Amino acid sequence: MPGLKTNERPGTRAVLRHCHMSSTKARVVLDLIRGQDVDRATEILRNTPREAAEIVGKLLASAVANAVHNDGEDAEELFVSACYADEGATLKRWRPRARGRATRIRKRSCHITVIVSRMPEHRVARRRAERQAAGAQRQRRVAESRRRADLAGRLSRRRHAAEAEAALAAESPEVEFEPGEEVEGSEPVSEQPEAGAEEQPGEAGGATGGSPEDENEKGE
Repeated sequence: MPGLKTNERPGTRAVLRHCHMSSTKARVVLDLIRGQDVDRATEILRNTPREAAEIVGKLLASAVANAVHNDGEDAEELFVSACYADEGATLKRWRPRARGRATRIRKRSCHITVIVSRMPEHRVARRRAERQAAGAQRQRRVAESRRRADLAGRLSRRRHAAEAEAALAAESPEVEFEPGEEVEGSEPVSEQPEAGAEEQPGEAGGATGGSPEDENEKGE
């Protein structure tokens, strides 16, 4: 039983007709993206240093746009199910050579077709699981970086506050006063005797020379 014909393959397609390039050169690039998901195929084409890579990249973007807008597909769930290049018309030209001879010039063209389809369910489930795992890992990295940034910010604020206090203390040093020096604008403090330290009359008289009886006894 023959397989599917070229125009009977399922999926959303984009066709570029009469491309001024040989089908051999186009097939070299198409072999790189066949069976790859759209993101991976776009990355491969972006880093392929060939002229056909730019043309196939535009055609792939057109096929994805057709699938999204016409068929309502999700662009992240598409992959390149088929891609091929058929030979087109060949222009024949002549180049004069030595001794009156001529050489044929063949200017070839091709028709490039890219078909994108939705990935199978197991690939879609695996891709979603990988995406969720990557998102969770990214959230953990973001939370860790924010925690480190907050900690560094608190430490820097504390350091700046300490430096500001040190600078303020250096600008206004403490003034030391001598014991007998009076502070300007303050009242002198009077010395008051402590309670219970009052002198008694007898003690005061003894201090000045004693009583009259003691003086008579000294005279005798």
